[in-house]
Amino acid sequence: MSGFLVALLCAGAAHAAPPAPALDWAACGDYQCTSAQVPLDYRDPDGTRITLQLRRHPAADPAARIGTLFIYAGGPGSSGWDWVDSFTTSVIPEIRDRFDIVGHDPRGVHRSQPVSCLDRPEYAAQWGRAPAFANAVRLAREWDAACAKHSGDLLPFIGTANQARDLDLLRQAVGDAKLTFFGGSYATYVGTVYASMFPQRTRALMLDSGYDPEKYADDPYAYDYGQYRATEKALRRFLSWCSAHAEQCAFAPGDLTGKLRKILDDLDEHPLGDVNGATMLSELTSRLNSGTRRWSALGTDLHLAESRTGPLMYAISQSDTTFNAVNVSVECADRVFPAGLPQLRARLAKVAADFPLTAPRMAYGPPAYDQTHAPACLQWPAARLSRYTGSYRATGSAPILVSGNTGDPDTPYPDAVALSQTLANGHLITWQGEGHTARRKSACIEAYMYAYLLHLTIPPAGTVCRDAPIPG
Repeated sequence: MSGFLVALLCAGAAHAAPPAPALDWAACGDYQCTSAQVPLDYRDPDGTRITLQLRRHPAADPAARIGTLFIYAGGPGSSGWDWVDSFTTSVIPEIRDRFDIVGHDPRGVHRSQPVSCLDRPEYAAQWGRAPAFANAVRLAREWDAACAKHSGDLLPFIGTANQARDLDLLRQAVGDAKLTFFGGSYATYVGTVYASMFPQRTRALMLDSGYDPEKYADDPYAYDYGQYRATEKALRRFLSWCSAHAEQCAFAPGDLTGKLRKILDDLDEHPLGDVNGATMLSELTSRLNSGTRRWSALGTDLHLAESRTGPLMYAISQSDTTFNAVNVSVECADRVFPAGLPQLRARLAKVAADFPLTAPRMAYGPPAYDQTHAPACLQWPAARLSRYTGSYRATGSAPILVSGNTGDPDTPYPDAVALSQTLANGHLITWQGEGHTARRKSACIEAYMYAYLLHLTIPPAGTVCRDAPIPG
């Protein structure tokens, strides 16, 4: 045999597809649990392994079982293992009857070799720094160094391409020929990458609050700008509603924008322990994700905040610390920001000027959630060996259903539209409503979602739901 052929065969063996992991399900409270060994680096499938933790609700009617529904909690950084409980108890009975519902903690999350960066006291201290460009760059550098110190072996391999490969091994491990998947927010990007890498292995992918994949990965400043805009607009819509409905909103009456600014500024000048304007704003904008059904309660929370009490007096917790470690690390593994501090300075200055109520504290603070990552990603110390670079057409896939909320404060509605148009076989359903993700908000949207997962039914083009939000 020639030396060339030997080298070719060896190269092929080095990149051979790894075998599906063996799953040994065991009782785990009301569910079943197992672990799965997958390659850390798919370029070396026989090398170091990483252990993923899975949780399953078996189909209640095995005779009518369709297969496995993989649910992916998004974030990045959310626990799919934990999500099995709330997802299973909130879907229609036919979903529980006909699918094994499986969620896992993705690589780097919680039970699956979690990413570690700063510890909680160090991270909480970062939130106490004044919001300024120089501080944002310095805090990101400190953050990056801590991530490299504590999780440097994991960081190159935590990106979405490897997460999609993990998902494909899990699909094989449960014996399904094709993937049935439900994912919200960031998990829509995981589903998009999966469909693009393995289009022939898709049965039904329900992508709730879709990411614009090309903008997310390849034009991150523009993507972040859209998120800043969505957050600011959602907060201003809430304040307008509050002003017009004083009987339902305890924060009214008065100049509500001015009152909110005063609360935040006072907390910056006179912090309440680890609580300051930045931590309160982070909690306030997070609560917008629940939509209009929680607006009255949010008005009460803001009224309490005027006297420096209530749930908006929020200090950075251990869960924030661990969640944001993954959130930043995955997005920096996925996205490449154009090099140069001058462009970073100009981009952050623009969002701060365009969205003055929310963006300054977010843009000039420590690495935290989604659109705040530019300073950290620009200085990211790890190789991006698990970044997916396209295309996102997923040509040859089964029909893929994308949903979007017109008032989503987190994943802007235009992103869902863009995703549905990017996918060669994408289809869009719309809910005219507030809040992040449509499931558990719109009964109309849920009916379409479940019909698709169960029967592969695609709604008519241009379907828009206008129902009132589900109470909750």
